[in-house]
Amino acid sequence: MIEIWKTAKQSIKKQVPGHTYRMWIDGLQLVQAEGNEFVLGCNNSFSKTWITQHYEGVISGAIQSVSGMPVSVKFDIIGSTSVSKSGSTKKTASTKRTPKIPAAKQQLSLPNIHKPGTQGQLFRKGFTFDQFVVGKSNEFAYNASLSVASGSRPDSNNLYIVSKTGLGKSHLSQAIGQKMLDIMPQQRIYYVTAENFANEMVQSLQKNQMNQFKEKYRKICDVFILEDIHFLAGKDHTQDELSYTLDSLMGFDKKIIFTSTYTPNEIPKLHDNLSSRLSSGLITQIESPDYETRFRILQRKAALNGLVLPEEVNHYLATELTKNVRQLESALIGVAARSSLMGESVNLKLAESILGNIQQQQQEITIDSVKKLVCKYYNVTGDDIISKSRKKAIVIPRQICMYLCRKYTDHSLGEIGKTFRRHHATAFHSVTAVEKKMKQNSNIKRQVSYLCDKIDRDFSE
Repeated sequence: MIEIWKTAKQSIKKQVPGHTYRMWIDGLQLVQAEGNEFVLGCNNSFSKTWITQHYEGVISGAIQSVSGMPVSVKFDIIGSTSVSKSGSTKKTASTKRTPKIPAAKQQLSLPNIHKPGTQGQLFRKGFTFDQFVVGKSNEFAYNASLSVASGSRPDSNNLYIVSKTGLGKSHLSQAIGQKMLDIMPQQRIYYVTAENFANEMVQSLQKNQMNQFKEKYRKICDVFILEDIHFLAGKDHTQDELSYTLDSLMGFDKKIIFTSTYTPNEIPKLHDNLSSRLSSGLITQIESPDYETRFRILQRKAALNGLVLPEEVNHYLATELTKNVRQLESALIGVAARSSLMGESVNLKLAESILGNIQQQQQEITIDSVKKLVCKYYNVTGDDIISKSRKKAIVIPRQICMYLCRKYTDHSLGEIGKTFRRHHATAFHSVTAVEKKMKQNSNIKRQVSYLCDKIDRDFSE
């Protein structure tokens, strides 16, 4: 029977994607086989549920094909049962069971992550593992995230997801939280941005409520998901508090998930002790999706929105749009909107008209073109903007220029900084400074919005 299972696994390996096989099938063990009944062992209850729902048919079909007889496949948790000589099963003494919690109490014990409030932000409904399209560019990050959520590896409690904007790091971080709430509704999961964490700490200091703040994050929290960790660059007191919080959570083997557009060693003005803690877990990166992944993303999102997308249109969009997932979504929305509002069928001509602007924008926006636009708007020279001047009239245009270069080009912070005769740390500071000023200063926000609109218009004509 063991040989039948080994041969069946090889058959399944050819039928499912590599990441699926490694994550769900390879670790299954043949626990019992009598007659036409096969019992396969899973690592935990989450794996059992997931495999039963998604792969039971594939597994049953493979075993049946190899054995040449109809079979019944069941799944059990490894270590939860033992087989007696009579073939019956019984629970072992070492089995740990999560006590069943009455529905009313489960609802009360849920963290405020599902309610607007100080405990965290709301998860997005579509940000689940089921809705995440896996490809070569994100396969490792997906597997690592699923491993954290499922608890399939006891040593994988600390995960750091890195990617540029729009590639799916927030999707994965929220998918972890939502899956864990599905498995264990009593878990207290705090999902916050680094900015909100810092603001909450400041408010707690002002209201003399730091003890409650520390209690909440260090002792009550079971899963801590912190987005955009780079926001804490240069915030010394918040970094210290976060370091103590992480020490406490790690000491209790709690799960911690970070996201950022930068790796820990790329974030300037980050304390060594915090950088060390951020780097202590698994760091995984999401790259821009390849053609095959882009094609499947468009298929999935079109289906979810009830849009029939002809294959030639799907191929065209996937070929032309290479930057990120948000770009694909934007194009898909444009195609759907034009089709609906103008009463046109979705075809290649319609898709080409929508993508014309996006394509030209992708090809023509450069650091130099952004510099020229900013210099003209603020009436400064090219020499001024790369000079060492600390005058406000020069510093603000310089910072905004770096922000726009980061937003509209694919150049790294190091490359952007170099064109301004500065280090990547200065470019990083400029980008975060503009992001902050846009929230606090309506004039700056208005100026940046105007320049963004100007870039969008100028490079789409």
